Amino acid sequence: MREQPFFFQSRVLVSCFIFFLVLLPQAFTHNIPLINPCSNRGPHWPPLIANPRLFKAYKALQALKFTITSDPNGFTSNWCGPHVCNYTGVFCAQALDNPYVLTVAGIDLNRANIAGYLPVELGLLTDLALFHINSNRFEGQLPKSLNCLKLLHELDVSNNKLSGEFPSVIFTLPSLKFLDIRFNEFYGDVPTQLFDLNLDALFINNNKFRFRLPENIGNSQVSVLVLANNDLQGSCLPPSFYKMGKTLHEVILTNSQLSGCLNREVGLLNQLTVFDVSFNNLVGSLPETIGDMKSLEHLNIANNKFSGYIPESICRLPNLENFTYSYNFFSGEPPVCLKLQEFDDRENCLPLRPMQRSPAECKSSLSSYPINCASFGCSPPSPPPPPPPSPPPPSPPPPPYVYPSPPPPPYVYPSPPCTFPTPVHY
Repeated sequence: MREQPFFFQSRVLVSCFIFFLVLLPQAFTHNIPLINPCSNRGPHWPPLIANPRLFKAYKALQALKFTITSDPNGFTSNWCGPHVCNYTGVFCAQALDNPYVLTVAGIDLNRANIAGYLPVELGLLTDLALFHINSNRFEGQLPKSLNCLKLLHELDVSNNKLSGEFPSVIFTLPSLKFLDIRFNEFYGDVPTQLFDLNLDALFINNNKFRFRLPENIGNSQVSVLVLANNDLQGSCLPPSFYKMGKTLHEVILTNSQLSGCLNREVGLLNQLTVFDVSFNNLVGSLPETIGDMKSLEHLNIANNKFSGYIPESICRLPNLENFTYSYNFFSGEPPVCLKLQEFDDRENCLPLRPMQRSPAECKSSLSSYPINCASFGCSPPSPPPPPPPSPPPPSPPPPPYVYPSPPPPPYVYPSPPCTFPTPVHY
């Protein structure tokens, strides 16, 4: 009977020893909420993880799981325990600064249909190079703690329900090359410094941005530029836009309230494969220099107010597969355009072609001509007029007039003396 109290005392002593020696220091050292999202049994002490970077990743991923309100496909159902590299959608690699240390380098939750928001603990993933969460139902804003992700190369949060003004935290990510925030509910102005970033691809389409294309857009080095389905407030393509020819491969500006004309300099974009400016308010004729864009495969200028004759050089582009120029006011097209693999010339003013505008519509469109493209403010300035010719140098003064001497009087020969012969007397 005396051994029973001793037995319980021994268990209490051992429990206290374990608590003070192992669990208590860990709780103070790591300072993590005592909640295990994978357990329904209440509080749970965090696991022992020898690698500090993986432990920070564990805290960040558990915080993200805790903010998830719906995961119908069970995408994060195995996000339990210390082995974060085994979590679905989490990718580990050697740390760039220490090849002997394993760290979380990528997160890919694309098309998981997850609902929730993004916690500030994501800033603990300081080795993250790739963060993809497109096609989910995340709400709220991008946390400012993302400014700790100095190695982040790709940020794709497209097709969610994120909102707020343009996420300025993007300007604190020095390694960022790929930015995709399309199909969200961001609104307001787009800072001009966005086009000074060293990005390779920029997708901000299908938000609620309202801004004018800035003059420094030509500073951008992107190969893909998609600004479609925002409100560009009637801006025209600034002259610097045509300076992006060395890097630009795809441009999509659909339904963006663009106005003005296409300048002749558009031919400098000779690396473009896709050029889509459909559903805007562009006017004037198509520059023949589009025929210099030898890499062009898809050209869509539908639903604008273009007019005139389509240059034959466009339809002879060697790689052109699709040319859509419907719903404009073109009055002529070369026969070679009708031989393209895919073309759409409906609702124009083309004689002898089916499904064209009525004669009344075509006649009314002529009332706004001729079009002054310079009035939109984006056409290159006209060259200054040549200076007026310099006045001719003054003629030398004429030499003083020397009056000719009067001719000498005619010489009058003297008359011979009047002598009479002496008479001779015989």
